[in-house]
Amino acid sequence: MSAAAIEARGLGKSYKLGLRQREVRALDALDLSVAEGSIYGFVGPNGAGKSTTIRMLVGLAAPTAGEARIFGIPIARPEARRALGYLPENPSFHDFLRPLEVLHLMGALSGLSGADLGRRSDALLEQVGLGHARDLTVRKFSKGMVQRLGIAQALIHDPPLLVLDEPMSGLDPVGRRDVRELILELRRRGKTVFFSTHILSDVESICDRVGMVSRGRLVAEGALSTLLDGTIRSVELRCGGLPPDRAAALSARALTSHQGPADLTLVFADVAGASAAAAEVVAAGGQLLGLSPQRESLEETFMRVAVGGAPTPEPPAP
Repeated sequence: MSAAAIEARGLGKSYKLGLRQREVRALDALDLSVAEGSIYGFVGPNGAGKSTTIRMLVGLAAPTAGEARIFGIPIARPEARRALGYLPENPSFHDFLRPLEVLHLMGALSGLSGADLGRRSDALLEQVGLGHARDLTVRKFSKGMVQRLGIAQALIHDPPLLVLDEPMSGLDPVGRRDVRELILELRRRGKTVFFSTHILSDVESICDRVGMVSRGRLVAEGALSTLLDGTIRSVELRCGGLPPDRAAALSARALTSHQGPADLTLVFADVAGASAAAAEVVAAGGQLLGLSPQRESLEETFMRVAVGGAPTPEPPAP
């Protein structure tokens, strides 16, 4: 195997459940390669195998098939884990501690000490938006604040690889934007970020490559430019100032139409239909406010490539 940030070959995990020891395959023959210095989104519905994969990569569960390496080092070896920072799906801390105490504890466990640890802890609290909460105990934190603290502890020893399990979970829109910006900044600093999520819009905005997993299997993998076929599904036209008869005639030819207080939105099946309608708007003395092609989204791509049906429930961590 090459020394990619993460490399997996035939990685699998099965559990025995129930009195009859029924075998449940949570992950099946995963092949994966994450380039150093990239942002990799690992996406799929709840129970698809995302957390099982991450637990194996960070050493919390042992594979039952295949192998994986972190920067060329087998995941079973402690040296592999020293190179990564980990955010679990539901981070939890002693609720009587303050955030700086949490970071000092995590830093000490990672071999840090002294003034450097203090300065790094202070800087990380500001970086994740918790500078105002340094004197609060964790029991007074909201779920989103706990999530931010979890990201800070993953960064405390400045690892080259971040493995984040649902990092946007529990965050409001502002918090999600801040985490996206933080991930982009980490890439600018040469870090590798591997994160799982079921929020596909977050992946679409920041990832270099995407792996789609469904029912324990990788169903698609690649750069966004290759996964999204780029086909124009429809074209949206927004206009205003049209006489009622012209607005009615255009609406009759559109796939859908919506008359707002100040504009008319029309959706056409193709570019030719939308272009002809735009020319008619201008000829009738109306205002052309917008012309937008609608291409396939990552969510639509996932629905297209994933096999239908409900995913196999992912067993709890042993």
